[in-house]
Amino acid sequence: MIETTTKRIQAFMYYRPLFYQLVLKDVRLKYRRSFLGYIWSILNPLMIMCIMVIVFSQMFRWDLENYPVYLIVGQTIFNFVSEASQQAMWSITGNAALLKKTYVPKYIFPMSKVTSSLVNLVFSLGAMVIVFVICHIRLNIYMLFIPVILFQVYVFALGLGFILAQGAVFFRDIQYIYGAFLTAWTYLTPIFYPIQSLPFQLMWGIKHFNPLYSYITQFRTIVLEGIFPDPRLILYGCVVATASLVVGCVVFLKNQDKFILYI
Repeated sequence: MIETTTKRIQAFMYYRPLFYQLVLKDVRLKYRRSFLGYIWSILNPLMIMCIMVIVFSQMFRWDLENYPVYLIVGQTIFNFVSEASQQAMWSITGNAALLKKTYVPKYIFPMSKVTSSLVNLVFSLGAMVIVFVICHIRLNIYMLFIPVILFQVYVFALGLGFILAQGAVFFRDIQYIYGAFLTAWTYLTPIFYPIQSLPFQLMWGIKHFNPLYSYITQFRTIVLEGIFPDPRLILYGCVVATASLVVGCVVFLKNQDKFILYI
């Protein structure tokens, strides 16, 4: 097993330039022929946040301090996982022509999609910084932990991407199932509402079975409260991210030799 893992690492290092090119291509394609280019990665989340702030603050009138900050943090994390997983889902079938012509480690394709989404996430942090400045959020030492939170989310999304990528090869209808799942996931994640507003059983379920609650809450705790996140949340987030990656890798590697028969 150790020998196999070493060979896979060596193969990834050999194909690393291809991985970089795939990530760069995805980032460039997203903003190609766009008048404002990369600025859209800042403007788009800002515009959506403004609309949601107006709608939800007036409709529900939740007593949340710095609601725009509360909202954009949840929105940014959820949008990354949503975009990364959906892009990764079609990474194998979308590169069928290349896979039929030459050998390339297949895991590079979902990995490049999730990584390009991470690059987009980094760009969108500019919008978050603007909101922080407007809402007078103070810098604190615990903000140095934010990259660790983003890494947890990245690992979680990578594992999810591997699972969806191999599933889409054999079962194309997964796009419809996952689309419905994402809709439910949106409302079962405290993005635009305080979790305390939910019934106890639903709140308990979200806290214990929705990984995004952990990542979003860690981020909000640092930014809004200026304190270090609950270690139990961090441990939960790390365990779920690791489990997602392990399961994703095992399922993907187990089925990858069959891909050529179905793509």
